[in-house]
Amino acid sequence: MSLMPILKWLRRNFVVIAGLATLAYLILPNVVVMVFSFNKPNGRFNYSWTRFSTDAWKDPCGVADMCGSLSLSLQIAFWATIGATVLGTMIAFALVRYRFRARGAINSLIFLPMAMPEVVMAASLLTLFLNMGAQLGFWTILIAHIMFCLSFVVTAVKARVMSMDPRLEEAARDLYAGPVQTFLRVTLPIASPGIAAGALLAFALSFDDFIITNFNAGSTVTFPMFVWGSAQRGTPVQINVIGTAMFIVAVVVVTAGQFIANRRKNSAKA
Repeated sequence: MSLMPILKWLRRNFVVIAGLATLAYLILPNVVVMVFSFNKPNGRFNYSWTRFSTDAWKDPCGVADMCGSLSLSLQIAFWATIGATVLGTMIAFALVRYRFRARGAINSLIFLPMAMPEVVMAASLLTLFLNMGAQLGFWTILIAHIMFCLSFVVTAVKARVMSMDPRLEEAARDLYAGPVQTFLRVTLPIASPGIAAGALLAFALSFDDFIITNFNAGSTVTFPMFVWGSAQRGTPVQINVIGTAMFIVAVVVVTAGQFIANRRKNSAKA
């Protein structure tokens, strides 16, 4: 049997095959988490399959302090997302639309938090807070997360603003729209995909962060810190339940956003 047809087919579909393999590689850990959320281990460690059970789903807060740490992480992620998105959007517009001294230096500095190892930033922020006499806890974590997420929001929004056609805003002004009307009805809707992408990225980074949080949390325990602490003594099945729920919510949000975007595109074509 000749291998030439198979080789031709593989060469023709190599990009699709590589993309599907990469997607499977990324999703596999999430599948394992979902499967083990229905496990009922004999001991403390949920590392080997024992038998099917929905007990953890019936009582996701059955582990002491877990839902409290989850609530705290969600609060910090929410406010960090708001702060980083507002500040990052303003910075992105300023860097793209205005010319001022040190603009190039600021453009370079924006990328430092993304390029710098997290442990270095965490230690630097801890030193700053201690020298200021700040009490480590909710507020120090929130400030640290806003500073960490800011660069990612600026990068996402800046890319969107740079691709905007300035003639659309000029047309709005020619139609006697004021600066506020132009911004709300033309600029903001066009920039909203970049702002939304930056906000989602900031939320995910804040909720998931461990290193910076661990340095600046004091006695406060967020969900990633709770997971790390639990892993030393045993991994409750409820952790897999929360992870599965977060994954499902993320998939639903992304799918809904893609559906809305496609619907708008089809409406525009019609």
